Amino acid sequence: MKNLLLFAVLCLLLLISCKPVKKETTELRVGVMSSMDYVPLAVARENGLFDKYGVKVDIQKFYSANDRDAAFQSGNIDGTVIDYTGAILQKAGGVDLKITSACNATFCMMTGPQSGIIRIADLQGKKIAVSRHTVIDFCTEMALSATGLTSSDVEKQEVNKIPIRLEMMMKGQTDATALPDPFITIAAAKGAKTLVSMDDLGYVVTGFIFKADAIRQKDAEIKAFYQAYNEAVEYIQTHTVEDIRSVLVNDIGFPEDLVVSVRLPAYTPAAMPAEKDIQSTIDWLKEKGLIPAGFSGHDLMDNHYISQP
Repeated sequence: MKNLLLFAVLCLLLLISCKPVKKETTELRVGVMSSMDYVPLAVARENGLFDKYGVKVDIQKFYSANDRDAAFQSGNIDGTVIDYTGAILQKAGGVDLKITSACNATFCMMTGPQSGIIRIADLQGKKIAVSRHTVIDFCTEMALSATGLTSSDVEKQEVNKIPIRLEMMMKGQTDATALPDPFITIAAAKGAKTLVSMDDLGYVVTGFIFKADAIRQKDAEIKAFYQAYNEAVEYIQTHTVEDIRSVLVNDIGFPEDLVVSVRLPAYTPAAMPAEKDIQSTIDWLKEKGLIPAGFSGHDLMDNHYISQP
């Protein structure tokens, strides 16, 4: 009887030990700002797509690029949407990061309604508000160079905050500036004109980055993140702007009455940046003396989250 009881206990212990242990979900922390690059993430969250793919994503919203970058460098977030200029500056500065995909939002060179400017060439001798040595500066110089102008042909005004640059342009205190949405739509509703977009010039300037240690430790979570991202893109492609009104108003910051005027970027499933976009950014940063002349960016990107054709 004693042996039988012992046998029963051993069998029970064996059954308990064989019971599957549910893996605890590791949280992925991703930083965003109020840009159109954030839209697929907001749609994924609103439609429960992160849950569908079994990943817990903590989307942290920042109102300052400096605060976002500080959070990334300190490890408070694992990844973020960022412009290539910022990503390359951090990489060159010793931050161990990888660009894992491109994004789709664009920037536009705009001019005020009373400026009399109708094309980029008209900016010669004019004032342009920029945030120096940032993606805004990069976009400005790419727009100028497309028509044969250089920085020396214009007067650059250092204005870091986008709302202030927009206000100055509308009041005629500066002649032009580069803007992202929702500020493009807000400016256009007030009579501002688009001179050229980065799409027109063939440049993509933003993407996702993740810390190298996050890629090592949270590989499965990042893969699931991209599955949710791609399904969100598919949702956007097959629905109307009205279907994502709440995202555009509450997450991105469009005024309610301007949602009907929103032109969404041509969102695509996650893809790697074009080599020319990265190289043109590296070349520009070297020309400005902001990164070492020997910086190559050979280990800047990680493409293993992107489905290969």
